[in-house]
Amino acid sequence: MVHAVVGVLSGARLDGRVVDASHPDYDRLRRVYNAVIERRPEAIVQAATASDVQKIVRIAADTGLPLAVRCGGHSFAGLGTCDDGIVCDLSQLNAVVVDPRTKTVDVGGGALLGDVDAAGERYGLVTPAGVVSHTGVGGLTLGGGMGYLSRRFGLTIDSLIEVELITADGRRSRVDADLEPELFWAIRGGGGNFGVVTRFKFRMHELGPVSIRRWTHPSAATAETLARYRDAAANAPRELTAAFIASKDELLVRAISTGSMVGGDSGVERFAFPRGVQDPRMDMTFVELQRASDELLPWGRRYYSKGGFLADMDDRVIDVIANSLEEMPIPGLEVYCLQLGGAVCDLDEDATAYSGRAGAFYWISQGVWDSPDDDELAIAWCRRTARRLGDLSMTTNYVNEQADTGIAQSAYGRSKYARLAQLKGRYDPMNVFRLNQNIEPMPA
Repeated sequence: MVHAVVGVLSGARLDGRVVDASHPDYDRLRRVYNAVIERRPEAIVQAATASDVQKIVRIAADTGLPLAVRCGGHSFAGLGTCDDGIVCDLSQLNAVVVDPRTKTVDVGGGALLGDVDAAGERYGLVTPAGVVSHTGVGGLTLGGGMGYLSRRFGLTIDSLIEVELITADGRRSRVDADLEPELFWAIRGGGGNFGVVTRFKFRMHELGPVSIRRWTHPSAATAETLARYRDAAANAPRELTAAFIASKDELLVRAISTGSMVGGDSGVERFAFPRGVQDPRMDMTFVELQRASDELLPWGRRYYSKGGFLADMDDRVIDVIANSLEEMPIPGLEVYCLQLGGAVCDLDEDATAYSGRAGAFYWISQGVWDSPDDDELAIAWCRRTARRLGDLSMTTNYVNEQADTGIAQSAYGRSKYARLAQLKGRYDPMNVFRLNQNIEPMPA
């Protein structure tokens, strides 16, 4: 059956191409962002149309083969690929069309965040998203989507108007708050459990003036600086966001102010702490900020990530971070933390499948390295640090920033998971879409 599927795909009259292990592009196309992941799918299909996606989904459902859906390929857990199955590669479905009159944007299911940022920049418009521009729009959005503009404009899903969705039966549907509202609720945070999105439609927002600053602090001052960071963040206006990266060598603090608060007393300078050395560059645009981490976090390096929400940042959290830095076994390991709150909290916790709107911060214990020989040390440190921070964190979690699978039930909480499982049983009873932070279908 496994080898026969290539023939079935090749005979399906697809507009895109089918690539198997005999193809000269196979090794290039099977790679994903995280080099820790090494898998060999039976076939990679570069879908060229929504009709292609429908056919691919039906073939996977009929054969029972694993189906991986790839947008940007950024899943730390390698959920955009598989062994001995089918990869539905959406990268050709990458059109981005902005309507400045309605302040909306249509985005193909395989587009990258940088595509949307660049398209909106021409009109001074943005949709809130993540912080690495070569991340796929699809994976980020379906998990929720958080970044530097979340405090001002909410999560990515909060700007989502509608999608074109291919469900497990191969049906193509428009899904929004009026058409199939339960399914629209589920895809806003439910990951890829409910289908393949071939088109998104988002609201866009006027960005306005932007002020961006970055300071480098000595690692010896980590605890002191994080206490100041916590205090400065406590009453910050929603137009202001600050994040930090703590490593063994230094602590980086970045503050971003947009819109009416730029230049005001509540701007970025509240994060200018003693012993911090300010980056001399002061003319960065927002799109340049979105690309700032791209070279540090490129394809082909080795990654691990595990995160969680903090209701607040008390002294125990700061102590865990400072102490964990002293135990780092190799360079490239860090604790990243993004300030949340603001507009993220404007919606009720039960308004979407995403879980964690009350979080004031989101931390990630993460690493990037190059040698396979360092895998064990790096992953062990990240997991140990994540366990310590997790003991001080909220019970729900963000499904996108997890290199380990099997966390869905704890991430959503009991009642929300039960609702999702019932919907999974309705829309995907055979669990065709199982290569994700999987929600087991509840029998009808």
